[in-house]
Amino acid sequence: MQNFNNYIVRIETLGCRLNQIESESIAKVFSENNFSINMNSVSASETENDNVLLVIVNTCTVTQKSEQKARRIIRLLLKKCPNALIVVTGCYAQFNSADINNIDNRIICVGGQIKSRIKKIPELLCQNIQNNWNVENLKNTILNSILTVPQEKKDFPEKSFELSTTSFIAHSRASLKIQDGCNNNCSYCAIHMARGHSVSLDVEEAIKRVVELESKGVEEVVLTTVNIAQYKSTYNGQIVNFSKLLKLLLASTKKISFRISSLYPEIVDDDFCDAIKSDRVCPHFHISVQSGSDKILKLMNRTYKKEDVVNACNKIKSVKENPFLACDIITGFPGETEDDFLETMDLCNQCGFCWIHAFPFSERKGTVAVTLKNKVPQEISKIRCNKLNEWAMNQKINYINANVGKERFAILEVLRKPQYVYHCVTDNFLHCQVQFPKEKEELPQGTKVKISIDSPLIENVKKGGEVEANAHIIF
Repeated sequence: MQNFNNYIVRIETLGCRLNQIESESIAKVFSENNFSINMNSVSASETENDNVLLVIVNTCTVTQKSEQKARRIIRLLLKKCPNALIVVTGCYAQFNSADINNIDNRIICVGGQIKSRIKKIPELLCQNIQNNWNVENLKNTILNSILTVPQEKKDFPEKSFELSTTSFIAHSRASLKIQDGCNNNCSYCAIHMARGHSVSLDVEEAIKRVVELESKGVEEVVLTTVNIAQYKSTYNGQIVNFSKLLKLLLASTKKISFRISSLYPEIVDDDFCDAIKSDRVCPHFHISVQSGSDKILKLMNRTYKKEDVVNACNKIKSVKENPFLACDIITGFPGETEDDFLETMDLCNQCGFCWIHAFPFSERKGTVAVTLKNKVPQEISKIRCNKLNEWAMNQKINYINANVGKERFAILEVLRKPQYVYHCVTDNFLHCQVQFPKEKEELPQGTKVKISIDSPLIENVKKGGEVEANAHIIF
């Protein structure tokens, strides 16, 4: 096989962990074809690189802001990689390819629902290089070989899980996509339009992939979904939901830990609690909440009420000691009054969330919410969002303080030299920095260690910094 190490394929990932998994899988395919891979986020300060021949941008469309960020990143990559073809994929490319294609002639969109076809591009790129590199020729080849092929039913769902890997370039913790798409029709959300209907990874395949990860020494895997409540498969003639899948994964492995990327309140029942009580299930749960007002939840077309959220949090706390509970909240949804917002604040207090991913309501083309009356001014949405963020910062600081002096397991991520400081993520999702003795042999990324929390990094938490606490390794 010809060596293409002098040629760089750059992969930029925006949005959710599902995109991160898919990007890692794409990177693996190009790496296996002997291309150099760059998965670092582009920055305005870096110099131009003529050796980048292809850039893949994996996009998100959850808000207008995420689309604006994608366009800014694409323009920056066009500048920093002057010889490259820019392939844009993901939800934004599926949802609004016309806007993206109009940015520049060096761009081609591969919609998120046929993202798996990107695995064919390395072969096309090899042929293009051997026939004298040309951006326009590669673009036309991709158009004729990939995009003009009619989308078939087998593209989605069966190929939805092709982009999977057991080796990771940019991440220390492995991830496994077990569900994609969504059958709900939440009035504000475009994801069900961009990713399609719900599909689930076969149970036997899920077990096979996790067992393979464990055999390679992976210490933790993140189980990722769009809507975890819609996981559904069969095993030995029985219908399997997420809780049953988790039990099967635990029974089929010995030491690997499991982290749940996000969950819906309605799946937290006795069976779910029986599964997560295992010490190998991380005590970190991110709950999709969106509002604490039943009136707003109904307008959002959510499938639960605030009481269900409280019950879910209480059930989790009954089987997990002091878990890290987080949630998503949308502020300023059409019709949200100050009283509705206060109900949301009250719900967050009742549940004792340690962190909130709060963001102002953003209209998505084609959704029901666009047609709703009683719009909330953006300045009010932002004020409410800021109040939640300030409350969440204090909650996280309090949670870290409650963990000071306690021992936790953590996965090592990055060793910063020459300071010899590791970044790591604990089982309860605290991002820590630990000083490592120079005289000791370095530990590889992904190693599980036992640490003790020393103190919160208060200013970092307030600024939204990457690292939130000081800790030390227990040798």
